Amino acid sequence: MRAAFSQRNKSHIMTHSAVRKVVLAYSGGLDTSVILKWLQETYACEIVTFTADIGQGEELEPARSKAELLGVREIFIDDLREEFVRDFVFPMFRANTLYEGEYLLGTSIARPLIAKRLVEIARITGADAISHGATGKGNDQVRFELGAYALQPDIRVIAPWREWDLTSREMLLAYAKKHQIPIEYQSGKKSPYSMDANLLHISYEGGVLEDPWTPAEDGMWRWSVAPEAAPDKPLWLDLDFERGDVVALDGKRLSPATLLAELNRIGGENGIGRLDLVENRYVGMKSRGCYETPGGTILLKAHRAIESITLDREVAHLKDDLMPRYASLIYNGYWWSPERRILQTMIDDSQQRVNGKVRLKLYKGSVTVIGRESQYDSLFNTKLATFEDDAGSYNQADAGGFIRLNALRLRVAAKRGS
Repeated sequence: MRAAFSQRNKSHIMTHSAVRKVVLAYSGGLDTSVILKWLQETYACEIVTFTADIGQGEELEPARSKAELLGVREIFIDDLREEFVRDFVFPMFRANTLYEGEYLLGTSIARPLIAKRLVEIARITGADAISHGATGKGNDQVRFELGAYALQPDIRVIAPWREWDLTSREMLLAYAKKHQIPIEYQSGKKSPYSMDANLLHISYEGGVLEDPWTPAEDGMWRWSVAPEAAPDKPLWLDLDFERGDVVALDGKRLSPATLLAELNRIGGENGIGRLDLVENRYVGMKSRGCYETPGGTILLKAHRAIESITLDREVAHLKDDLMPRYASLIYNGYWWSPERRILQTMIDDSQQRVNGKVRLKLYKGSVTVIGRESQYDSLFNTKLATFEDDAGSYNQADAGGFIRLNALRLRVAAKRGS
């Protein structure tokens, strides 16, 4: 038994020593700062830090100074906001994606981009491993690692929360104090929630939210006013679409990231985009989260509206049939899978003639479509749809035969008595 234990321990040490350089997804906060030092101690390796700006609204340069204080020589701080919205958020919205009927996947859709950049930096710097701060209970560990393996099959992934014995915030703070890790935990009051933010959303978990009966606190929300506190006057806005993507707001063309940020601002001011959800995590547990997605809520409503006049009926229904599967692929971390890519090809092809303008009314938390038009690609035919005299463009008598044919199986079943 002792020999077997020694052999396992020796193998563990050899595995650690085989790691020369690790790229760490680094925020500069408590968890990832402790992880940085822990990797240096446990693996005796060189660390490269990568901090992504995907619109979380925080100053990122402090992460550089903290990494430098901990001896990091290669530091990447990348502005990925435009790539995030253009190549990940917009393709997802072309599918009108909702997970479990409600969730707009704000956290899920950011993970494949971070995984992609981690692998790219590993190649650039010659690193043989990547590391992240996701816990062993959550979905993010799955998303990061499935993405990394899909893009670089031989990459090694180090997940400290699955290896170390630091199991609480107090233990992390004690570790930081012992190793003189600069953490601003003495000043200010820590939020009771675990939060994640990017240009698409901000999420809240933990605290009172761990009881699904307890209402979310009014002071929790960061991006939006309560619907009852929103302006008493409705706001109208126009969105222009080209090939399924929004390109202009009230006639002004904006970049993808700028446009989404502006929709967040407008939506938040009008109490739009709050969600309180109990969702099914991929790892098997139920979890309650609250989300603010003001711009995404507006965008989903507008996109479905422009599709309503430009998409063929059966294409639209097929998209709706496939959407839950597409949503689950993103939620579960399969953005880089062959099945998601195939679905995306079909979805993108369906969007070639999704062009036009949608007019919306925002009022106290609601988004209402009040107009839609497409100059060249509309399938809406006024002559066919009118309740007035249609001048022979549609023979109503034809409907009788159509109904009898479609009723045939129902009549046969009824005669049988089933």
